[in-house]
Amino acid sequence: MKSLEPVEQKHKLGQFFATAICGNDILSSALYVSGIAALFAGIYAPLILFLVGMVLMLYRSVYREVVEALPINGGAYNALLNSTTKVAASIAGTMTVLSYVATAVISAKTAVEYFLKFWEEFFLKSGNTTSITFIHQLIIPATIGILALFALLVIFGVKDSAKVAATIFSIHIIVLITFISAGIFFIITHGFQIGIDNYLATANIVSKNGGLFPTLFFAFSVSLLGVSGFESSANFVEEQKKGVFKKTLRNMAVGVTFFNPLIAGVSLCVLPLMKIFETKDFLLASVSFHMGGMILLAIIAFDALLVLSGAVLTSYVGVTGLVYRMSMDNALPAFLAKTNKNGSNSRITIAFLILCLSILALTKGNLLSLAGVYTISFLSVMTLFALSNIILRTTRKELKRPFKASLIVVILAFLSTAVGLLGNIMIDKNNVLYFLIYFIPSIILVLSIIFRKDIFNKLTWAFQKFPMLKRYFLNESSKIADRHYYIFLHHTSNLYQALRYIDQNEGGHNVTIVHCLEGERGQKKSIQEAIPVFKKTGVFSHMNVDFKYLGKKFNPETIKEFVDKHNTSSSKIFMGSIHHFHDFDYSDFGGVRIILE
Repeated sequence: MKSLEPVEQKHKLGQFFATAICGNDILSSALYVSGIAALFAGIYAPLILFLVGMVLMLYRSVYREVVEALPINGGAYNALLNSTTKVAASIAGTMTVLSYVATAVISAKTAVEYFLKFWEEFFLKSGNTTSITFIHQLIIPATIGILALFALLVIFGVKDSAKVAATIFSIHIIVLITFISAGIFFIITHGFQIGIDNYLATANIVSKNGGLFPTLFFAFSVSLLGVSGFESSANFVEEQKKGVFKKTLRNMAVGVTFFNPLIAGVSLCVLPLMKIFETKDFLLASVSFHMGGMILLAIIAFDALLVLSGAVLTSYVGVTGLVYRMSMDNALPAFLAKTNKNGSNSRITIAFLILCLSILALTKGNLLSLAGVYTISFLSVMTLFALSNIILRTTRKELKRPFKASLIVVILAFLSTAVGLLGNIMIDKNNVLYFLIYFIPSIILVLSIIFRKDIFNKLTWAFQKFPMLKRYFLNESSKIADRHYYIFLHHTSNLYQALRYIDQNEGGHNVTIVHCLEGERGQKKSIQEAIPVFKKTGVFSHMNVDFKYLGKKFNPETIKEFVDKHNTSSSKIFMGSIHHFHDFDYSDFGGVRIILE
């Protein structure tokens, strides 16, 4: 069971380590997003990538408000879980998991291809074409090796993996600065003629797309691939020291806004557009080879291998926090939440590895189908997060917020990713098809777990003539119905809403209404009297509702004592919003769910 005892700050991740974990993911976009932006926008690519950076600046505020108010692993899933229903939250959670799967597989495969590009150039120089054929046969096995290696690393614990991530991140920043510096030197010594030629050639792209606006619209849409990874920090916020989360958001947004436009600008002043189009999948490798020969190419290829592998690591860390949270909330099988002797969730890691390998095998490494899942998933997750911010303002108006974003900023953030999502669908409608191939089975699995009591009841009725099966389904349904939930309630007016939430979102029939000493005389008696009235009138007649009074003030210590005494978990404790007049924060409760204002 998950204890409410907070992890000591000294065992949590500081700013640098936390930034490194999610920074490897989002800054690895520098290796491919410039080529994509140039393909659609030509010379306008740096402008487009700057606008993408501005989108992240908007989402900084959106994420900070929600996650600092509800600092529990899960990102959009957690935000919707504490403001709407478990079904709505699970849709967001499923999309996030699929985004991580696609990220891990694409990053691993691209890392291998980037590194092997160096060896291809090396063997071409030596005329050894046999070796070139051989290295291409290594792509899939090497991809599997990277996925398996980082799975083992995560199983040994986030502290160890954070150190590896920090090393990779440091090398990547140094390499990007080296690349930009080499580019500036190249431009100074060779002039701007290539850039001028690319400016003139961009007219053909604009004409082909039907004008400047459609060109910029589609370029902006596809270039939003460069923000994938921004949501990762919210999925392991519990492993970060207090106050670190907002710094990771700032660092990621600044990094993307600074590096990506500059890299695109350098590339457009070094290579002609036609050459950029030909080498868009490994653009930095081609630019580096043109600027500095095999030495700079080797540096870029090695960095790509490391940082894209780091993005695989980020996927493991992020999905572990999310799936653990979902399994504790009975949105995924509970056995996934078990920890090993190192304190890591090895079952989640192994299950994620199996899912990644199965998709790799199913698609045979075809990046087109994976990209469909990738694009729709992460843009949907970010859009849903902005939506959850708006919903939270409506359903949890009094929730204590250390920071509050401007509503205009939230709406602009929502529209920016929603427009980008629409643009990607318009560019290739197959993206939706590929996404649905994976999303539909996944959401069916999640919903079957959430509603498995109802499913077992239907199966019990359907197998009336098969006693053994009937007895099995009946027993499984009874186990779920026997679950006990505890609602900390301070006012009678919220009783119906609280019981309705349990009835619609949880399978258990046993509920205890807990009332603490709050200085509001008469509430204890009114709640006690209301419960029999509910039973008498037949409201929630299938539920066993009782009452317990605690002669203590409502605070984290009281709930922790209650959890320990009743041998339950935080996922079975429900309460109302933490208000501004409280001298404690939601994070002090260790994952207790907010279901009331």
